[in-house]
Amino acid sequence: MKALQPVTPELRAWIIEQTAAGHPPDAALKSMLASGWDEDSAVAALEATLAGFLEERAMQAVQPPAVKVPEPLPQGTRRVVWAGDREVQVLVAMNAPRVIVFGGLLSDAECDEMIVLARARLARSETVQTETGASEVNDSRTSQGMFFNRGEHALCTRIEARMAALMAWPVENGEGLQVLRYGPGAEYKPHYDYFDPGQAGTPTILKRGGQRVASLVCYLNTPAQGGATVFPDVQLDVAPVKGNAVFFSYDRPHPATRTLHGGAPVLEGEKWVATKWLREGRFD
Repeated sequence: MKALQPVTPELRAWIIEQTAAGHPPDAALKSMLASGWDEDSAVAALEATLAGFLEERAMQAVQPPAVKVPEPLPQGTRRVVWAGDREVQVLVAMNAPRVIVFGGLLSDAECDEMIVLARARLARSETVQTETGASEVNDSRTSQGMFFNRGEHALCTRIEARMAALMAWPVENGEGLQVLRYGPGAEYKPHYDYFDPGQAGTPTILKRGGQRVASLVCYLNTPAQGGATVFPDVQLDVAPVKGNAVFFSYDRPHPATRTLHGGAPVLEGEKWVATKWLREGRFD
């Protein structure tokens, strides 16, 4: 069987441009044949490109409108950024999805104090049940966790002010810090942090602050092995390193944001994280 000619990014762009301009596929095929493409390769290139284009267009047609989201680097990527009371390193910055890995957001002493404050209140972690708006234990999340009220301790107040400065988002638009402990084998399977607008319980949840628009996951220790934060849609794994954090935003509650993420199993030791979720409006 004769090998098909490779499809270049330039050819894909041209096919999409012709389609968007209203030209029928037959016209594009005729042009490709005239330029030297063999028919099998041209037909395969058209079918593959148009299938992807039409799927993306259909997905966009049913997406909710975009909203304003936090942006820690409004002036473009830099090596360091000022977070109100300290410099924070920018280790990784990705635009689609918007993912930023920060180095040194928390000090070692702050990480240790957060763990001490949280340890006594740990319980089996729950997830929000969007069908009802209540919380429930879910097999996809095998950690232990607890919530601090916003500003509950001096440590919380200091860290929340730093986060607000870093993300240019009001302190009052953030949920209280959630601390999680993952023991050996514990994980959080891939999921989205926004509330599914198609679920019956979501309107009740949204009465307090509106939708979630961003997440900031801070690592309070460095596990011996495993425990990465994974983004399957973009094949990105963020290693959990004490004091570092990963930020990601989602401008609409839709898979098109490509913010599917999870906590890979801890293979050795334990993993502690503190998560800050940001809402559209004031969260009380």
